[in-house]
Amino acid sequence: MTGDPLSQPTAHRRRPRYSGKYPRRFEEKYKEHNPERYVETVTKVLASGKTPAGTHRPIMVQEVLDVLAPQPGEIAVDCTLGYGGHAQEILPHLQPGGRLLGLDADPIELPETEARLRALGFGTDVFTAHRTNFAGLPKILADENLSGADIILADLGVSSMQLDDPSRGFSTKFEGPLDMRMNPQRGKPASELVARLTPAEFATLLRELSDEPNAPRIGSALAGHRFSSTKEFANVVRKSLPQVPKDEFELTLRRVFQALRIAVNDELAALDTLLRCLLSVLKPGGRVAILSFHSGEDRRVKKAFAAGLRDGAYSEISGDLIRPSSTERHANPRSAPAKLRWARRSLS
Repeated sequence: MTGDPLSQPTAHRRRPRYSGKYPRRFEEKYKEHNPERYVETVTKVLASGKTPAGTHRPIMVQEVLDVLAPQPGEIAVDCTLGYGGHAQEILPHLQPGGRLLGLDADPIELPETEARLRALGFGTDVFTAHRTNFAGLPKILADENLSGADIILADLGVSSMQLDDPSRGFSTKFEGPLDMRMNPQRGKPASELVARLTPAEFATLLRELSDEPNAPRIGSALAGHRFSSTKEFANVVRKSLPQVPKDEFELTLRRVFQALRIAVNDELAALDTLLRCLLSVLKPGGRVAILSFHSGEDRRVKKAFAAGLRDGAYSEISGDLIRPSSTERHANPRSAPAKLRWARRSLS
């Protein structure tokens, strides 16, 4: 049998049974693993202002389209493909004749996103997926025999699919290993990082990567210990801050997890590499947009764009910081920390 493998029929498999009326473990939650088959459920979750597990809601889509202004025939790069939400919206604007290269270091989510975009009709002539983080952009362009890109987008946030999957260890929504690696096949998990840090080192990490005001107390309670799960880790954080109200503690916990994730994946070093190479990979007149979620990331982007403008490498950069609208923040609370900045390459 020949043809597109996505079009081939697959043998029906009975869904495994679970104990009780509703599935409790993430692995048993069949709707989360196949959200495309349960449109009604997804619609209800979206209407309630939440993100359905197993999916991701792209942030500031219209604002990104406005600043990047994709045109037919252009070459675009989505440096953080994720669920493919931004790519899906950009691709139609590149036709006819344009292409989009999607980069992502996650070996678990990338194949699923590639299959999703293929099913929407984007073939290899207009879309290619590459397993690498955005620091590898120059090599990918060279491998594709491309002199540069007209459009570059980088969304520095973690995807909802990663947050919702307990095996990845990015949150305490479900209990899982304290891992947090974007690529579970490389590097050391967060549990090992915590075990080898001193209290002073942990406190510095929390201050620099999440602006955490309780950094010294949390660092003293956690550093040097080996935690087997996200729940165990979160419980110790809670015990270290007995006077912090519950709603404030949830924000603290998100900041702690954010700082660890950035450190485990060396995300700031990858961002610095991308910012250094932008001028060599953007075509004259090319546009770049970067969505950041932490002040440390945003400062780097702001500084790099301002320096490029002073040197004449950029002809224009964003003035005021672009934030999600109040409507989007209400509909998608995970968008609240997002910050969008953009720049345009000079013509010469």
